[in-house]
Amino acid sequence: MDLICVRPEGLYCPAGDFYIDPWRPVDRAVITHAHGDHARGGSSRYLAAQPAASVLRLRLGDVTLDTLPYGARIRMRDVTVSLHPAGHVLGSAQVRIEHRGETCVVSGDYKLAPDPTCDAFEALRCDTFVTESTFGLPIYRWVDPAIVFDDIAAWWHGNATAGRTSILYAYAFGKAQRIETELAAVGALDIGPLVVHGAIASLNAAYRAAGVLVPPGQRVVDTDKSALRRALVLAPPSAAGTPWLRRFGDFSDALASGWMQVRGARRRRALDRGFVLSDHADWPALDAAINATGAARIIVTHGHVPVMVRWLNERGWRAEAFATEFDDQGEADALPPPASDTAVNATGAADANVPNGAADAETDATGAAEATDATGAPAAAINAADAPHA
Repeated sequence: MDLICVRPEGLYCPAGDFYIDPWRPVDRAVITHAHGDHARGGSSRYLAAQPAASVLRLRLGDVTLDTLPYGARIRMRDVTVSLHPAGHVLGSAQVRIEHRGETCVVSGDYKLAPDPTCDAFEALRCDTFVTESTFGLPIYRWVDPAIVFDDIAAWWHGNATAGRTSILYAYAFGKAQRIETELAAVGALDIGPLVVHGAIASLNAAYRAAGVLVPPGQRVVDTDKSALRRALVLAPPSAAGTPWLRRFGDFSDALASGWMQVRGARRRRALDRGFVLSDHADWPALDAAINATGAARIIVTHGHVPVMVRWLNERGWRAEAFATEFDDQGEADALPPPASDTAVNATGAADANVPNGAADAETDATGAAEATDATGAPAAAINAADAPHA
């Protein structure tokens, strides 16, 4: 009996009688992280890593949630389960399942790049490794993220000097907090005010409740209009092109996303800048993570699945795919490029820019721009029924 299989409700462990990141309501759901396509409402009981508690409660509301410290072991029917850092976002976890001498690890989404806002990816030895493949093409190769943060700071400084607001679109959960923290670390917050959209402000509070000291930022309504001309405004990608932007007057906008590595993506979105910054593993990191497991069997769940499965089989692994309802493009709201932008040629390559940063794909916590009333107060920063995560 396989330790993991696919049912209409999601990834299922028969020997443990639980689901991992189910896309239908179930009795027992083990959650790898709080992005919308992995943490859905309606299940009777949830289990997640302890650091994820605050963001999961923000997303799912008043649910029955059990948490485990990283590395702690729990018995679930006939299997032993433990949760281990995935390096993706706050509280992200790989699920390790052990049964009668056999071990399976389900990765969820993950990255190997350093991130001060979450625990680093832990390589786990196993027999079967279930992996994502969001950026599973050879063109996706991130450089040191420090270079990207320096580029963001320089762009912000240039705009502030010209009296122009800098608006940076980034996924509200994970990406925004990483950017805020890294910019603070390099002293960039001296350039001007850090202003955050309501959805990001809510997640910032959840991070601080979990003990991650991200800069709080300030709300637009609390910022003097003259100060906005030197501000960096962090907003979810869904805010692009909405009336919410009118208050900023002259501004320069940019998107932080792995899809910005693909040629033409920034131009088609009519963005001034694109910063390649990801909370997912790039092609070399996927290779490194898979190799580190020592697994003979690899199961690919979402992303560039056919390319990854073919490549793994050619390299000697026993690879296959699971059909899932996780978003193949990272985060739909992060403005992924049209399918034509990532058409794969015969060698597995795609039309792309020379790598110059790190990348990602995610949607904002609400799946929509911040709604405001006449005073500019948010109507809702977070809801449980958000847009699918990619």
